[in-house]
Amino acid sequence: MENCLFCRIAAGDIPSNKVYEDEQVLAFRDIDPQAPTHVLLIPKKHFANILEADSETIAYLHGIVKKLVKELGIDETGFRVVINTGEDGQQTVKHLHIHILGGRSMQWPPG
Repeated sequence: MENCLFCRIAAGDIPSNKVYEDEQVLAFRDIDPQAPTHVLLIPKKHFANILEADSETIAYLHGIVKKLVKELGIDETGFRVVINTGEDGQQTVKHLHIHILGGRSMQWPPG
């Protein structure tokens, strides 16, 4: 999608602080981190949200989450995986993305 921020990041048109990339996905550090570790994982193929994605893509993304939490060093202490969908779900970029957060207690509400 031409005007999609995350499509432009995946294409390399907008720089990002990459932590992982392969043919299907890109992971990069969030520019407004909500935890000491806050990485966004996106499929390179555009899906507006999780409801549009096929099950193979969703499964692949979750496999990469498992790999990344180990590489990021948050697998032992704990982490949160979040997918915001739609306006009420606070999805601000209309491209499927997974937030991987860790490095602090993830109590709710945050404090």
